[in-house]
Amino acid sequence: MSHSLTPVALCRSPYKQKFAIPRQPNLVPAAIGRLELQGECNRAECLKGLEQFSHLWVLFSFHENLAQGWKPTVRPPRLGGNARIGVFASRATFRPNGLGMSVVKLHRIGQEGKQHFIEIAGLDLLDGTPIYDIKPYIPYSDALPDAEGGYAQEAPTPMPMRVLPQASEAMAAAEQAHPGFQRLAEQVLAQDPRPAYQRSADREYGVQLHDRDLRWVVTDGCNCVTDVVPL
Repeated sequence: MSHSLTPVALCRSPYKQKFAIPRQPNLVPAAIGRLELQGECNRAECLKGLEQFSHLWVLFSFHENLAQGWKPTVRPPRLGGNARIGVFASRATFRPNGLGMSVVKLHRIGQEGKQHFIEIAGLDLLDGTPIYDIKPYIPYSDALPDAEGGYAQEAPTPMPMRVLPQASEAMAAAEQAHPGFQRLAEQVLAQDPRPAYQRSADREYGVQLHDRDLRWVVTDGCNCVTDVVPL
């Protein structure tokens, strides 16, 4: 049986590219975005009662990966990027139907003009991601403290970040343009977004956050910010 889906919302996110998006939701609490309701769902009635919940389930599409298809086995970063496991034993973005789900924190519900939106925190969604459903998170049934996490049982150890002197002025400008930018950068880099198979000590990396290109190198286990360039 086939079934077509129409987005109920679009995500507006500080993540402008797939690289450096946290591999799980809520690892970067400083990441705040919006779910802008679309079409017939863009009405206050659809949001009535939602304010009672602290967290939401968001079902979405890995829309930028769909054209590349999927494979039955994948290489999770938690296993070093070399060992292969079945796609259904992973949260890989290349999936048969290209669907993902995340638990996010409900920050606030708002309206600007005719646009109704849900502001969320801790998101791991690319800017422009189509949202196919939004559901309340129910703690008594959705939180299972005795669950087994397999190869991802333990949370990753965060890496520290240091802004090098030559980048301090640029970081301050980014913070002024986007309050909380430095905290967002710290939390994003804390997850060590570098590919598991491409971690060179002498290589400079870059990621787009909001309208800035954050540049850094890794020195002695520390993320050292070399520049923050306006795009």
